[in-house]
Order: sequence, then C-alpha cells, then structure tokens
Amino acid sequence: MNTQNESAPPLSASGRYAFFFDVDGTLAAIQSRPDEVFIPGEVISHLDRLSRLTDGALALVSGRPMSELDALVAPLHLPLAGVHGAERRDGQDNIERLSLPDDVARSLSALLGDAMAKMPDTQLETKGMAFALHYRRAEHYQQDVLALAEAMVERFPVLALQPGKCVVELKPKGVSKGAAIDAIMQQAPFAGRTPVFIGDDVTDEAGFKVINAMDGIAIKVGEGPTEAGYRLPDVAAVYHWLEQTLLQLDQDETTSVRSQGYESLSSRI
Repeated sequence: MNTQNESAPPLSASGRYAFFFDVDGTLAAIQSRPDEVFIPGEVISHLDRLSRLTDGALALVSGRPMSELDALVAPLHLPLAGVHGAERRDGQDNIERLSLPDDVARSLSALLGDAMAKMPDTQLETKGMAFALHYRRAEHYQQDVLALAEAMVERFPVLALQPGKCVVELKPKGVSKGAAIDAIMQQAPFAGRTPVFIGDDVTDEAGFKVINAMDGIAIKVGEGPTEAGYRLPDVAAVYHWLEQTLLQLDQDETTSVRSQGYESLSSRI
C-alpha cells in the first residue's frame, strides 16, 4: 500500500506540541490478560518529564477505564480519555462521563456473561459504560465472539462495535479516540499546539484521522495498514523515541524539538 522511508517526524525548533499516547501495545507490552499489563517505572518517569516540559499537554487515550490508567501510571495524574473517550479528565481535572441506559447495561451484562461463559478462556471485561470481549487466550473463538458482539449491537441500537487486537468492544455510539482527542485539543493546555498521537491498534485509527486533519503527527506502532504518516516497529522503539524526544526537549526548555532523525521511525509516502 505504501513505501516506507527512514525519516524523522517533522518536528520544528519553534513548535509547540501536545502529546497523546495509547497504552496497551504502545506504552505497555501486550500481555495475555489485561490485568497483567504494566508500564515500566522508567517510562513513567519519562512521561512525567515530558508532561512538565509541555506544561501538562500530555494525555493518555485508551480503551481502559480511567481508574486503570491512573493505576498504571501512578503516581502521575494526567489528562485522560478512558474507554475510547466515553470518560474524560481534562487538564483542569474536570471529568465527563457518558453512560449506557441502566436497563441496557444490566441486560448486556447478563447476556454477555452467559454467552462468554460457554467459550472457555475468553474473558468479559465490564467497564461500566462499555464491555470488552477478550479472546487472546482462545483465538479459535474469534468469529463466535464477533458474532455475539454483532448480535448485541443489532439488539441494542445505542451500541457501537469496536474491534481490536484479540478483543471486541461494545461502547456507546459516537464514542471514539478521535472524538476524544478533538475535545481535549479545544482546552488548555492543549489548545493551539500541534498534536502528536502514538497508537498501535485499529481503535487508534479514528485518532490518527483527527490528528491528520489538524496537521499533526500520527505514529503507528507495529505492522498493518494505517492512516498514520509515521511508524515505529514495536513498544521498545516507542521507549527509545520517548527518550530521544526528551533529550531534545531538555536542550530547549521552551519545548522546541529539533527535527533530527530517529532510526526506528519510518515515514509513509
């Protein structure tokens, strides 16, 4: 689809940037169970430093609930978009949450619980306003899980289906990482900055589209077709990119970033 050339992102010395990070598969290596995921302490320190250098213009954008995001990056307290943006905490610590109607949430919990129990080694994750159907330990159930999710969307029109890596999620319609990034970018300290978003999954593509529309920098982690203009091969490369970015920012406390090459980052043409 695209030819890859080694290149650095077009960060300018006079630029003011806002950083958005996905978590699973980007800041944290994928594990067989969601509760086994962790972010190394050194990476948390780097995020803290990057947040300070950008006056707090750094947010996590994830399918995880905000409570889990806070636990993963503790003791940091960052702006967040959890459950793909169904819940958000902005730079002023204001929190917004969408929710499913109570009767829909109760019915879904019961129906999904019964169905997933019949597929050994699958896992139902309840997020309050969304449900995640995991099959990483039972990939032979992929089509069954997808069919179950599609049936729930047909039965409950308020839902939207969001596929991911060995997971299918059911969330309120209109919720996406793209919409979350767009909302966060309207507020201080993000407003007026050039957004940079790094993510690895299908769920991040909506975010990449919004970033592109803002003339920002979208970076895909791993293989596969993408709307992102740049690519890092894996989580280790994200860590290296983060370190190199901090080295540049530390040399210029006005948060300028010189456009020097990162060997592991490749640009799409």
